[in-house]
Amino acid sequence: MRRARTPAVVSSLFLALALAGTGTSAAQASARADGSYVALGDSYSSGVGAGRYTADSGACRRSGLAYPRLWADAHRPSSFAFMACSGATTRSVRSGQLGPLTSSTRLVSVTAGGNDAGFADVMSTCVVGSDARCLDRIATARGHIRSTLPGNLDSLYKAIRERAPEARVVVLGYPRFYDVDAACAGLSDAKRSAVNEAADLLNSVISRRAAAHGFRFGDVRPPFTGHEICSGASWLHSVNIADVGASYHPRAAGQSRGYLPVLNAHD
Repeated sequence: MRRARTPAVVSSLFLALALAGTGTSAAQASARADGSYVALGDSYSSGVGAGRYTADSGACRRSGLAYPRLWADAHRPSSFAFMACSGATTRSVRSGQLGPLTSSTRLVSVTAGGNDAGFADVMSTCVVGSDARCLDRIATARGHIRSTLPGNLDSLYKAIRERAPEARVVVLGYPRFYDVDAACAGLSDAKRSAVNEAADLLNSVISRRAAAHGFRFGDVRPPFTGHEICSGASWLHSVNIADVGASYHPRAAGQSRGYLPVLNAHD
């Protein structure tokens, strides 16, 4: 029997506005002991949705509760560069975030690929549109993930390795958004299943390209299982009227209990 959940009723207009803006050698020692840590990526690494944003981060919305900051506070690397920025794509990470990487960098974390695939527009379309429109938009995103994203990731990963040849690089993925076994208001079962399947495809492509470059892939889907939207114990925002830009991003618990343990397991 499906578990009934009743999330708060929200305006799809808020969502549309919000989303529119928005193999290792022994020499690669852990950054726990020495060396520097550089955190790259998009809003899932900057901490959008977790709150407590630093004033100097501006539109990048870097949070003091994001997993890179939590890791650095706990392990005290010799230096820490928090470069992740809301809205970043593989291209903008490559062009604007790699400056702190050097031969002394010992740990790099990165999330990238969701914005390349247009997941913000996917979610906006699926919330305000019909099942047919949603599934069509997801099909377009899946095509991009298969055909274009691998090359984009290769370019980014190659640039990271060239600038940080001794670093351990941990590429973190994305959670599934929905508990499809729970009944809840909002998106239909067909939409929720299709969104989750697209997230799985995105993670699969990222994992394969990371492995091809000798990087570690950190799969966050296991810790988020049971904490998706509709679960009743969600670590993800649905549509958030108080902070519309946080919609479909991890809460503070998703950063500390979802992403941080995965980085700890691979650092």
